[in-house]
Amino acid sequence: MQAIRRQLINYNSPMNTLQTMTAASSSAGGVRHLEITAQYAGQRLDNFLLRELKGAPRSLIYRILRSGEVRLNGGRVQPSQRLQTGDVLRIPPVRLGEKPTSERPFHPPAALAEQLRAAVLYEDRDLLVLDKPAGLAVHKGSGLAFGVIEILRALRPNEPFLELAHRLDRDTSGCLVLARTPAALRLIQEGLRAGQVEKRYLALVRGYWNHGPREINQPLRRNVLRGGERMVEVMDDGKPALTRLRPVSLFRPASLLEVDIATGRTHQIRVHAAHVEHPLAGDDKYGDATFNRTMAEQHGLHRLFLHAHSLSLTLGGREIAVSAPLHDELKAVLDSLGTTSRRRT
Repeated sequence: MQAIRRQLINYNSPMNTLQTMTAASSSAGGVRHLEITAQYAGQRLDNFLLRELKGAPRSLIYRILRSGEVRLNGGRVQPSQRLQTGDVLRIPPVRLGEKPTSERPFHPPAALAEQLRAAVLYEDRDLLVLDKPAGLAVHKGSGLAFGVIEILRALRPNEPFLELAHRLDRDTSGCLVLARTPAALRLIQEGLRAGQVEKRYLALVRGYWNHGPREINQPLRRNVLRGGERMVEVMDDGKPALTRLRPVSLFRPASLLEVDIATGRTHQIRVHAAHVEHPLAGDDKYGDATFNRTMAEQHGLHRLFLHAHSLSLTLGGREIAVSAPLHDELKAVLDSLGTTSRRRT
């Protein structure tokens, strides 16, 4: 399989306009009826409308959906409805006034924008792979004003389609895939569900790992309340989850593991590692506070040590393999652990 490390791209390459979204379009009295083509099958209705009604605030999109002015195949429809080839969408005329502050154009911080521009590992007509920084969420929400997807859309205002193909935890760094077409999004997500996309992580865990390669096949349940905090826990009535771990480097206080997951549950690696009494270094939710403090004070670790270092997939007959090198601050932690281990032997 050919490994693709980085590709120079032209961010101003010509794109198809929104007019190519539909196979047929008609209007009467300002109302438009659009027939959805295969290219946009699988896209959420609210996201389609946000691009079709350029400049419309999100609040307006949801208002016309709630009122029933937007119709899909003649019926009322929810914002989360996925479009299908041949669907006929009725879009009412809308008048765009001044946007409320919350809906005005988003301008990301300059330093963060530059960091994401430099984080592109691979890009082609169908997808984009970033080396996501730790500490940055993939999307806004839960008190966060923006995430990776909002920043990229602001940096690429003429991009007709850009969606997250999967998620990474806020504190996890490494390979993050975004789709540039609805068809690519559908294929990538189908591949993820079928286990045909290989994602590998590097994780530092507490203690000396003497298990060799190991599988953890334990169901996980979300939103379990513990002390007022929502957690993910191993529970018999949870969803199936399979994690595979393999030792890479063993130190006295901690071990570096390569991890791949056959399922993509929330916090899966972190919860499974804690379940076998090897919690991740720097994990302030499921980890060991004493171990984390030692790693910070003695080895300079001030973040979660979990990095999505590689992924491979097949898309449109092409085999794509991308890797994200371990970040410098994580390499420094391993160097410190190695130096300490040698000093004690």
